[in-house]
Amino acid sequence: MSARTEAGEAEGHSLLKTIVLWFDSWAQESKHEENSREIVWLRVLPFVALHLGCLAVFWVGWSPVAVGVAAAFYFVRMFAITGFYHRYFSHKSFQTSRTMQFVFALLGATAIQRGALWWASHHRAHHRHSDEPEDRHSPVQDSFVTSHIGWILEKRNFRSRLELVPDLVKYPELRFLDRFDVLIPLLLLPAFWALGALLAAFAPQLGTSGGQMLVWGFGISTIALYHFTFSINSLAHRVGSRRYETSDDSRNNLWLALATLGEGWHNNHHHYQASVRQGFRWWEVDVTYYLLRGMESCGLIWKLKPVPARVLEEARVRAPREVQG
Repeated sequence: MSARTEAGEAEGHSLLKTIVLWFDSWAQESKHEENSREIVWLRVLPFVALHLGCLAVFWVGWSPVAVGVAAAFYFVRMFAITGFYHRYFSHKSFQTSRTMQFVFALLGATAIQRGALWWASHHRAHHRHSDEPEDRHSPVQDSFVTSHIGWILEKRNFRSRLELVPDLVKYPELRFLDRFDVLIPLLLLPAFWALGALLAAFAPQLGTSGGQMLVWGFGISTIALYHFTFSINSLAHRVGSRRYETSDDSRNNLWLALATLGEGWHNNHHHYQASVRQGFRWWEVDVTYYLLRGMESCGLIWKLKPVPARVLEEARVRAPREVQG
């Protein structure tokens, strides 16, 4: 067999494996690939295409209904990420039923930020090594672009680090959603188109369409969700104030907190990770915490872990000496 033929077969095999990974994110990779910072652009093509697809807004236009759906879908999915992917799956800051756990793992999957096992495992690794060389999305250790978005595209970060989430791996429904995380987005695409088409047919006065609902409700909403979520890895380690002298460079940032329903109180969170509440003071707006308290009052979740009195007292004492970034 000639060298050219062997190279062609190897290239074909690599292409096939990449396509398989689009649909089965647990497809095995070699140890070399798991440590590689190489970006396989073919594998991340859907991610790039989603960004470019938002440009279709110049053709489909807009309507109050389409923009409203985009905003509502952003809000619901941001809560699923902040309240459950982060505070529940990653930090176990409250308890809930297996049914509710599945419902929010499913809802979180609509955010197209991979499955709950992938998200939680990488986030736990981040807290173990925050802003240290092992932290794979630290703007202190790498560039802003890498910490914001580049790390997601690297080969080494594609695998769900199941060894870090043994408490979650035991649930087959969570394993399924994590392994076939592309399934939910594939179902969302025709669903949004159909919603817009139905509104166009039965309520034409609303001025929307299938394409409009797809671009706004799915595309623009998802891109906004991506970048505000990613900003906690990048901006919240660079811009803001530091109430606590943590071992990393985490910051509190009001504007990020408003955009992410409370995640911007990042220095608070890195100082005491177990709390369900990240806005430690009454004026630190934490919408996710308010919604979780509402769910608690309905009996949907329970045993919310508070901020200990000693931490609140320390915050009160340290407040006059906050360091501005």
